[in-house]
Amino acid sequence: MKHIYAFEDIKEYEIHKDLIQRFSKRLEEYQHILEKEYLLINQPKGIVWTSAEAATTIFSDIAIPAFTNKNTIYITPDLAAWRKLFVQQLDGKDVPHIERFYEELSENHILQILGHELTHHSDLFLDDFDDEREDSIWFEEGMCEYLPRKFLLTEKECDEITAVEEELVDAFTGEYGHRSIDEFGSGSYTSSLSSIMFDYWRSYLYVKHLVEVRFKHDIQAVFEEYHKWDQEGRTCSLSEHFELDQY
Repeated sequence: MKHIYAFEDIKEYEIHKDLIQRFSKRLEEYQHILEKEYLLINQPKGIVWTSAEAATTIFSDIAIPAFTNKNTIYITPDLAAWRKLFVQQLDGKDVPHIERFYEELSENHILQILGHELTHHSDLFLDDFDDEREDSIWFEEGMCEYLPRKFLLTEKECDEITAVEEELVDAFTGEYGHRSIDEFGSGSYTSSLSSIMFDYWRSYLYVKHLVEVRFKHDIQAVFEEYHKWDQEGRTCSLSEHFELDQY
């Protein structure tokens, strides 16, 4: 992958240079895991490293400064900007321990976001980026959270972020819990940040449950069942196929 730097001046690049180098090295190691185990055949053409402002106002108009556009990943390495964003997603909820967690968020968690974008390129997922993805997007997004967390976070970090997101799902269920997980992203990018993130939190927790509880840590078996749903003609929603209403 090519690495492209889109900062307004050299000083901004210098601030983030060392972090970008650390991320690039570890991402390469994660890429090898995806290639060996999770059918990553065609890697992205490049990563554009940029500011949070440019990512969300010039390269896109979404609120989250990490995304994939066709064959290119765009992301900001600005840890302070990420911490601020994650605090904003709390929408003023009185959860000081979670606010403190995000204010002290480690760089590993930002690396995991980069890993999320790379994981989208696995050919194990059924739909391409340009497809009208409606009834299985939660699975892809949840797995794109689960796999990089498994391989890029420490066990302690993974346990902590899981506990945080479980609590946030509980906290925001009153506002957003009426919609099915199969409606992932429906209008979310014109909604509040917490509304956007609610779908991601739930998707990750559903996939984690499938992998670790229902399929006894057999990730490949989860993918096989996902493909079985497609091969059988998608006669029901994916959440119904996995019987997530019983979770």
